[in-house]
Amino acid sequence: MTANSRDQLLGLALEVLRSGGTVSLDSVARQAGLTKPGLMHHFRTKEALMLALVDHVIDCWERELADRLPGPLAEAPAHERIRAYFDLALSGTADEADLVMLADPRLRRQLTARWKERLGPWVELPADLPPGERARLTAVRLLADGAWFADATRTFALDDDERARVRALAREMLEDRA
Repeated sequence: MTANSRDQLLGLALEVLRSGGTVSLDSVARQAGLTKPGLMHHFRTKEALMLALVDHVIDCWERELADRLPGPLAEAPAHERIRAYFDLALSGTADEADLVMLADPRLRRQLTARWKERLGPWVELPADLPPGERARLTAVRLLADGAWFADATRTFALDDDERARVRALAREMLEDRA
């Protein structure tokens, strides 16, 4: 494998998830044409591999989220961050690999903690937000989470017309900041 073999291995591990397989050191090594010790050169344990997968997915999300902001994340008000999150979640591009934090029941606590840590800056709301604005932004985030999960699991996914109507409703909720 080349200098970016770690990223290639993570891509192959995500392909294992997309194909309905279970990620393990053995399954990823097989997919990559490596021995298990060869894979372990990059990921010493399954937990290290799974945490790297979460980071890999979130890295992609963060790039797309940042592209949806008018400026740096640190300067973005809550409604702009939630709008970016909603826009990405309703893009219709989610798949099984995006559910990586749920992929291993034995590691779920660690994986979801990493997911929360990494996405927190995008979706956490300031404590001093007025209750009405907090409720609206939370509702938009929950709409985003539901649409994303439906797309990723291919269950009750929105068709294009319904997706447009949900987008319009969320836009109204984001603009109503009274």
